[in-house]
Amino acid sequence: MHQINFDHLSFDRIKEIIDNHEKIELSQQAKEAIIKCRKYLDSKMEDIGRPVYGVTTGFGSLYNITIPAGELSQLQHNLVMSHACGTGEKVRPKIVKIMLLLKAQSLSYGHSGAQLATVQRLVDMFNEDVLPVVYSQGSLGASGDLAPLAHMCLPLIGLGEVLYKGAVRPSAEVWKELGWEPITLQSKEGLALLNGTQFMSAHAVYSLIKAQRLSRWADIIGAISLEAYDGRIEPFLPLTHKLRSHQGQMETARAFMDLLEGSELIGRPKEHVQDPYSFRCIPQVHGAVKDNIRYVRSVIENEINSVTDNPNIFPDEDMIISAGNFHGEPIAIPMDTMAIALSELANISERRIYQLISGLRGLPKFLVANPGLNSGFMIPQYTAASIVSQNKMYCWPASADSIPSSQGQEDHVSMGANAATKLVKVADNCETVLGIELMNAAQAMHFRRPAKTSPRLEALLADYRREVPFVSDDTYLSPLIHKSVDFLSKEQYL
Repeated sequence: MHQINFDHLSFDRIKEIIDNHEKIELSQQAKEAIIKCRKYLDSKMEDIGRPVYGVTTGFGSLYNITIPAGELSQLQHNLVMSHACGTGEKVRPKIVKIMLLLKAQSLSYGHSGAQLATVQRLVDMFNEDVLPVVYSQGSLGASGDLAPLAHMCLPLIGLGEVLYKGAVRPSAEVWKELGWEPITLQSKEGLALLNGTQFMSAHAVYSLIKAQRLSRWADIIGAISLEAYDGRIEPFLPLTHKLRSHQGQMETARAFMDLLEGSELIGRPKEHVQDPYSFRCIPQVHGAVKDNIRYVRSVIENEINSVTDNPNIFPDEDMIISAGNFHGEPIAIPMDTMAIALSELANISERRIYQLISGLRGLPKFLVANPGLNSGFMIPQYTAASIVSQNKMYCWPASADSIPSSQGQEDHVSMGANAATKLVKVADNCETVLGIELMNAAQAMHFRRPAKTSPRLEALLADYRREVPFVSDDTYLSPLIHKSVDFLSKEQYL
């Protein structure tokens, strides 16, 4: 059981919670903070004597319209309903589950004014795998992720749809089945739920967890490709990397030295003096990706341990401050750079694929013994090339754009939600390209036999061959590509 409290919530902990299907609960400290903030807000409403944005007023450019006290609950109810305007693809259930966790975490600090019952219901939804249907389009990434978070929160008030036990159903049906009553939102609560960056952040967390895995796989697959291409070890020796001292570059070089320890192939004499950049510059390129993952992870971890709604409530200081913590710019730019980094990881992978099928260094053209009659691995490279080209489209920075909204009141937005959703696509594409490279590299290794690579890589290749066979003559390759990509989900080799 994971307790939501004021401790730092790390990527590794989120991965454990999701992968192990752990349940969560609010700590006593979190409960007390939530209750204290709500009591302060309720007492303040009685003598505040001035309009407070989103508490006693309308929203956006309607901030100057004061709402009568008797209609404040309806105001919040209307907010959630009216803002649920999402379109596009449904968000993956795993990402929605991360959204629920992150929203509960953010509200638990006691600066948002949510009722304890509201936060507890988010916890209950997480624990029972009651996952709201959320759509990928609709957020500008500035006044929080308004539309997607509205869809996530519709079930709280008995509306919208949820995925439950494998079926999409009206939330009201599932609530009745579970014996839950809809929440009656109090003042400011709808805004606490809809303001925030949890849609963007959940996509970033999902993508970064995948990026960390793919970065390690890229080294392993790159090492197999290097062996299959009869590449040289010198570009990975530590002396060169000490002269430049980028952390990721040095880590990559060390990883390759470890991966290739005991290899017969890497130690044999080479006829060629240099390898192409896609092999020789692996430490520099893979290393730059590692450094970027490290940076972006630090930014996103800071974000998921923050309060990102508006206004912020400070009971101890007797202050309610309307500001801009919901603005997604701090994470929009890093997510755009993360997409570029993963795109480059796929880009250099595709170049190694191309080198392996080019009929160089004693390898047959297209990696089949009888090319001509057989096209062999000609078209997997086309597929990889198509995918990396698509990634380049997705690398256009979403955060470079801004379109005014709400009659000009919200006149600069981050477009961080677009950065987030395309980052997921780039991560998926990178995984596919690496899966294709692994299939090519394993195929090419066959033509180096009986020489062997390192014991570690030989063991991996033996396991791989149990799922993806050697191709002697043309066959239906798409299923093999999918199996190769699925193989990258195995973390025991990392």
